Amino acid sequence: MAAELIRRTDNHGIRTLTLDAPHNRNALSAQLMTELRTALADASAAKAIRAVLLTHTGNTFCAGADLSGADGSATPHDLVQLLRTIVELPKPVVARADGHVRGGGLGLLGACDISIASAAAASFAFTEVRIGVAPAVISMPLLPRLNPRAAARYYLTGERFNAAEAARIGLITDYGDTADATDAALHRLLTALRRCSPQGLAESKKLVTAEVLRTFDRDTDNLTALSTRLFGSAEAREGMTAFLERRDPEWAW
Repeated sequence: MAAELIRRTDNHGIRTLTLDAPHNRNALSAQLMTELRTALADASAAKAIRAVLLTHTGNTFCAGADLSGADGSATPHDLVQLLRTIVELPKPVVARADGHVRGGGLGLLGACDISIASAAAASFAFTEVRIGVAPAVISMPLLPRLNPRAAARYYLTGERFNAAEAARIGLITDYGDTADATDAALHRLLTALRRCSPQGLAESKKLVTAEVLRTFDRDTDNLTALSTRLFGSAEAREGMTAFLERRDPEWAW
């Protein structure tokens, strides 16, 4: 039986869900996404839970797609279901990133209502363009929230950027310069959420996620088809092979 990849703990109304697959940098395998959707549904149904905290083990919050396929093949539709589950959850979902965030991991941050990062440990990059694909599905929670000029730059270059830049462009909510400062920022947010009514949180969340959900309704079919086509292309196979072999793809200068 495969080991569970999501750990759960409760503390004064906050359910912490920890991505616990450091062997592949918490990549979005079919197993991890299925377990996370189940854990989110359980948190939604638990009356004592006021909010969900999404965090991770290891030095990577989430590396994006599981390019190795070792933990089972996930589909673009699987990712849509996970991201939409986060957006539609009637309770706030707060992410804490104390490590690298790449590709689809940025989609998780975009789907969460509030995201906090550690400036000392976190880095971010839309790496899809460098392996022959595009950030298709994750655009649905991200583009309504990102600065358009910044989205164009980082989608097209795949450059790495830091927590201060992530906050400036709207990818994350806040960051701490040190681990203690990150802890303090997170504590303030969770304390505030504990003081809020369940009904007030649910209805307020509907207001701030309405545009994101309209994007899902409008674009899911086209973007899942695009993702499937790109990942099945010869160029993407070369890009993913080069990544796994730790070499430059044939198109890189």
